[in-house]
Amino acid sequence: MQKKQNNVGYIVLFAVMGIAVSCQKDIPSAYTNTVPQNFSQVFEAFWNNMNTNYVYWDIDTTHWDAMYRQYQPVFAQLNLQDPQDLKKSIDYFRQMTDGLIDSHYSISFLPKPIVDSQVFPAADRKKRDAHFHSPFLYISIDSNYLDPGFVSGKYTSTAHTLVTAVSGTIHSNILYFYCSGFALREAYTSNSANGVKGVLQHFFDQLKNRSPNTKGLIIDVRSNNGGNVEDLDFLVGQLTAQPIPFGFVRYKANNGRLAYTPWMAVTIPPQPGAQALNLPVVVLADNYSISLAEALTMAIKTLPNSSFVGETTWGATGPITANAVYNDGPFTIPGFLSVYTSSAVFQYRDGKIYEGKGFPPDIAIPFNLTTLYSGDDPSLDSAIMLIH
Repeated sequence: MQKKQNNVGYIVLFAVMGIAVSCQKDIPSAYTNTVPQNFSQVFEAFWNNMNTNYVYWDIDTTHWDAMYRQYQPVFAQLNLQDPQDLKKSIDYFRQMTDGLIDSHYSISFLPKPIVDSQVFPAADRKKRDAHFHSPFLYISIDSNYLDPGFVSGKYTSTAHTLVTAVSGTIHSNILYFYCSGFALREAYTSNSANGVKGVLQHFFDQLKNRSPNTKGLIIDVRSNNGGNVEDLDFLVGQLTAQPIPFGFVRYKANNGRLAYTPWMAVTIPPQPGAQALNLPVVVLADNYSISLAEALTMAIKTLPNSSFVGETTWGATGPITANAVYNDGPFTIPGFLSVYTSSAVFQYRDGKIYEGKGFPPDIAIPFNLTTLYSGDDPSLDSAIMLIH
């Protein structure tokens, strides 16, 4: 697995940024701004920040108080200046967080002896799964399905993420759109020429000027690690003339471990000039569809006559932004570590929370590398059959 910023490069705020943030939490400065002088201070800062900033304590099965009792004396025995003890601490952090359901959650370390180390519980769980497979570049196979004249392009986002997009047709009557990540609106509104802008214009023109013979649309977000929040409205909003009730979010109201705000509704608005698609829509996603790719998959499923084909998604659905916005989520221990964790809990419109579980497909297609290498994509085949 790559470093977390490449794996889950997303800022998922949905549509709640216009909602007033609750009163500021009063987290003791010793837990946020002080450089620890020993491992006891490192542990206290980490445990207390997790206690106040982690947003899943009411549904997570990790017994956080038990972690304190077990690991406080263990960390107290470590020497902050000893490289071997620094490495031991990584194992302890991994053991403490192994069961956390937040599938964005990761810890990066700052001291030089362990700067290349990372704790990423969700990735570790994936690797232990019998159905684990590495990300696959499906478009290398699927481009052979596309009619002549399809367009592709690339764009390097301001977050330094390379996004590839493809727009075309299959059998002359199925619209197809693929993207490897989300910086689509950024590319489309950029003052600089870029390949993704042309792909998007081609796709939007296809939607607007589609032939009466057009039978459906396929959107492919397999092995897509997520990206900019604005793309959810920007892309899905092209497919509807009415606001889409999408789900709900909540975050921490104060320092209390179980102190949450009320659930707040999230709605995807139609984009200017958008019309109802009134066609079958199939979204393709896999177990490396992460964060905003999962949000888009769930959003597509709110549309009439829609289907999801592929594998259960990664399971990282919680919005993330800077700690100052929601007063929870990501935090640092100066000079030692940085924690990346959800800022809010997302509940889908069906009343379920898919964090740590992933969103399941309507039609499950197991990953088959041999079949893909033969030039056949079973998930895309299934999507085409659904539309035809």
